[in-house]
Amino acid sequence: MKLYDELAEWWPLFSAPDDYAEEAAYFARVLVDACSRAPRTVLELGSGGGNNALHLKSRFEMTLVDLSPQMLAVSRKLNPECEHFEGDMRSVILGRTFDAVFVHDAVSYMTNADDLRAAIRTAYRHCRAGGVALFVPDCVRETFVAETRHGGHDGDESRSLRYLMWVVDPDPADTTYRTDFAIILRDRRGDTHVVHDSHVEGIFPRAEWMRLLRETGFEPRSLIDDWGREVFVAKRSR
Repeated sequence: MKLYDELAEWWPLFSAPDDYAEEAAYFARVLVDACSRAPRTVLELGSGGGNNALHLKSRFEMTLVDLSPQMLAVSRKLNPECEHFEGDMRSVILGRTFDAVFVHDAVSYMTNADDLRAAIRTAYRHCRAGGVALFVPDCVRETFVAETRHGGHDGDESRSLRYLMWVVDPDPADTTYRTDFAIILRDRRGDTHVVHDSHVEGIFPRAEWMRLLRETGFEPRSLIDDWGREVFVAKRSR
């Protein structure tokens, strides 16, 4: 996916770090309320450009894992005090546990049940007894809505980015949907060019999420966050 590879340096103009403050504060409250004791260490799987960590690191000691070395480079500039590891959320093994595990919308790139099960197992493996994992998919099957959105930001030295996002589900019978981006980049010289980027993402019924979480050993519950998304809070009791 171009957005996380050749366009990674543009990520702060695609999705500005400051825009994550309110969400991050909400996630922090959920993690604190769900843990048997106040969490100190948090592992974020699929941490991307580090926008959530920018705000969470004032509350927790953050360890960040992402599959894209380009996105990790963006995050290291934003969060130099955080540990960063290149790894796949389906298979990474860090050899230690954390008070909490946080998986934001990167979990939406799990496109089949085996991938989702593997990501949940990774979270379980890295979560201490009494800790909690928080999963924030973009949607579940019951809440999917085809839509278009737009956004983008202006940066320093006259660089700018604007995008149009188009979300569709060509086959409601399978476990994927598609998001297409038309991304317009304006460089320091004022020249513009357009990039098309297509992302295939996973979508699962609420019951499948709950089944996989329980199967792994978590004690899960779902809740609706302040933005209308269904998210999953999964406690590891032992």
